Amino acid sequence: MSAATPRGVEMRGARFPGRASIDAYGNGGFRFAGMSHRGGIVSVPSGIYAWDAPVSEALEEAAFARVLAEADAIDILLIGTGKALVALPRALRERFRAANIIADSMSTGAAVRTFNVILAEDRAVAAALLPVD
Repeated sequence: MSAATPRGVEMRGARFPGRASIDAYGNGGFRFAGMSHRGGIVSVPSGIYAWDAPVSEALEEAAFARVLAEADAIDILLIGTGKALVALPRALRERFRAANIIADSMSTGAAVRTFNVILAEDRAVAAALLPVD
């Protein structure tokens, strides 16, 4: 426990239990469900979680463990790669295809907008979003 953490207080990984649209992004984080989070997030059917993948490792399979664990409830995965589009590596595209997930990478802004539309349509969508400044 750090000196800044009061005795008896347990710090857990950030999580919002449920589905929510993304209200805003920028300044290195996101706003959703009346809350804000600094850093990346992954939104899957079980909730919205902090996504701590370093940018250099964000497009590796290990960074998507939570998405793949919930693959049965996900049809579409939107991956926000920051300010610019970064193509998914072939091996990762094939891994998602094997899990019956349609994965598409795009800038984070485009991913947020697309995620909100698909979520409003009550479709099985997930998002992994890198922050932008």
